[in-house]
Amino acid sequence: MKRIALILLLTLIVAPAVSDAGEWLIRLRAINIDPNESSGTIGGTGSEVAVDSATVPEVDVTYMFTKHLGVEVVAAIADHDLAASGGALAGADLGTVSILPPTVVLQFHPFPGGLFDFYLGAGVNYTNFYSYDLSDDLAGLGVTDIDFSSSFGLAGNVGLNVWLGDHFNINGDIKYAQISTDAAIRVGDGTLDTVSVDINPWIFGVGVGWRF
Repeated sequence: MKRIALILLLTLIVAPAVSDAGEWLIRLRAINIDPNESSGTIGGTGSEVAVDSATVPEVDVTYMFTKHLGVEVVAAIADHDLAASGGALAGADLGTVSILPPTVVLQFHPFPGGLFDFYLGAGVNYTNFYSYDLSDDLAGLGVTDIDFSSSFGLAGNVGLNVWLGDHFNINGDIKYAQISTDAAIRVGDGTLDTVSVDINPWIFGVGVGWRF
């Protein structure tokens, strides 16, 4: 419940400051973040970075400027387990990193007002990587920390609201986000290697919404 409350607070903070002339929609969804990752190799090991999927709660707020056009602001917090794939480190635990990826998407609703409200969207994503937990596998190799750079990229989505009355809906949503980071592997006070990692996840969500 603390995580849901924090996500809701973050969403409301970054929601657009616009007039109350249009409609607002707030949703609570469960989302599965499914990375489509690729990375450079870790040092001379021939190993790459694999990023595990995560299922977490998400809160979003949409403001409808017109019956066809709205902007959605999304906030979620997720923890992703990292592992080595292939090469000399294959299967090694690389630790866990937390991410905060607020996303803003401009959406077009071609058929508003009906039972089935389909929409398409495009926008931007900013991802902050924080709270990295070092694994025993890396600590045993002398690694002391990994620093992750923040990410800024494009995002797009398709979705469907199924309206059950004037205010309540059931929602399904699919997003794709460009997320990449440079992971600097620290050994003592120095940097052993910096590995570029493209995460680029598909994000599948289902939830409920309330219009007011």
